Amino acid sequence: MTPPPANPTRPRARLAVLCLSLALLLPACRSDDAQAPGSQLMGALLDPQMSEISGLAASRRHPGVLWMHDDGGNPERLFAVSDSGSRLATFRVEGVTKTDWEDMAAFELDGKAWLLIADTGDNGGLRHSLQLHVFEEPDTLENARLEPAWSIAFRWPDGARDCEAVAVDAERGQILLISKKRTPPELFMLPLRPDSEGLLTASPVGTLAGAPGPATDLPDNAPLRAKIEHQVTAADISPDGRTLAVMTYGNLLIYPRLGAEEWSSAVSRPPSISPLPWLPQAEALGWSVDGSALFATGEFIPAPLYRIRPELKAPAEATVPD
Repeated sequence: MTPPPANPTRPRARLAVLCLSLALLLPACRSDDAQAPGSQLMGALLDPQMSEISGLAASRRHPGVLWMHDDGGNPERLFAVSDSGSRLATFRVEGVTKTDWEDMAAFELDGKAWLLIADTGDNGGLRHSLQLHVFEEPDTLENARLEPAWSIAFRWPDGARDCEAVAVDAERGQILLISKKRTPPELFMLPLRPDSEGLLTASPVGTLAGAPGPATDLPDNAPLRAKIEHQVTAADISPDGRTLAVMTYGNLLIYPRLGAEEWSSAVSRPPSISPLPWLPQAEALGWSVDGSALFATGEFIPAPLYRIRPELKAPAEATVPD
């Protein structure tokens, strides 16, 4: 009997099933109990094109859609992704050079939906200037090309540093940037709509109180993850502008803002800290549109895609400004 012709889609389907199975099973294999209460597995990123996701934001224009981008070394592109992890469309970004894209944010301004991409990664501490690019969200989710509506070039005030966490407070016209490897993490600020097109200097406004520091009791042969678990890899401000969420490789930090206080005051109080669910190199985080939860995923496929409901505790003994 002649065997039936090979089906070329079967190997890919089997690989997808295997990857998803691993994504579902690996969290259960952890020896600790850090399963992040309130986290829900929405799906998994299995598409090989999305193997280095380092930025995530929930669309303000398309319900149920997440925007993602990958790390440096890949083409300039944005992915529109379903909230279960399936790629819906790819947008080639024109007019910019991609050095090391590390975070993104979604926000509304002047009745329009926008996306900001942060080209701020600097592992070697060598960059003299960095860029932020702002795009209007496209009307349709079809493969197409995008160009930034405006870009911001800036530098740090006192020498190079790595930054993978950027958030936008559209109401106040502010961009927040958080250093990755400094202890404690530093908070900087830039205007969302600068008055000039020249090279700006980010303004230091404080440090993140209560952020975990590097472990001091690790053996020399400890895995790399244990040594860098405290480093900040993503951030986002809730749609109502009241809460800053900060991700490290191991934890989720929540800083609520009280009354009309500045973010420098909000991050001066210890945050609520909870462990992340299992993620392979957690680097992408973004609030849901309704502000009730956060989406999170990691760099290496298969990467679980989680929806996490953080504990939003009011700070104790805090004075609310007028």
